[in-house]
Amino acid sequence: MPGLVGKRGKKLSRIGKNPIPVPEGVKVEIQGSRIWVQGPRGKLTRELRPGIKLSLQEGKVVVERESDRRVHKSLHGLSRTLIANMVEGVTQGYKKVLEIVGIGYKAEISGNVLNLSLGFSHPILFIPPEGVKIELEGPTKLVVSGIDKELVGLVASHIRSFRPPDSYKGKGIRYQDEKVRKKAGKAAV
Repeated sequence: MPGLVGKRGKKLSRIGKNPIPVPEGVKVEIQGSRIWVQGPRGKLTRELRPGIKLSLQEGKVVVERESDRRVHKSLHGLSRTLIANMVEGVTQGYKKVLEIVGIGYKAEISGNVLNLSLGFSHPILFIPPEGVKIELEGPTKLVVSGIDKELVGLVASHIRSFRPPDSYKGKGIRYQDEKVRKKAGKAAV
């Protein structure tokens, strides 16, 4: 089909043209370039970049771009995906599971404060931002959940950064499905 291949021979995505269905129980409000999405789990708002137009047609959010300039083309699919993530977040929510690997490494929650023992001389205290909930499924398994996909990923990444997985023994904090590639070390040489 003509128009599906870009200048460099790559296939182009047309995700921005797909309308976003609004499920029952979700309320969407649009004012200019700002959108509010409210559902059973909470309310999210986002300001979109200039050049992107939003409209609500027949229970679907339609994202359109102002022109065919490169900037507007790149923002078109991004804006559509961000809004789809908002709709999914207020209906189902998002979660990331972190595992703590290492002898003596553990996590505890007291009130709203996450207390991590990661082999340092001091415990690491972390208070999650508003809108993010941290739960424990055992002393070495953390579940970070919330309605904002970006914020959940950011908090999970921040917690992981306290002790990233070691490349020799694999000790540290990792995502549940993360594969840690281990190095051989001096003894194998």
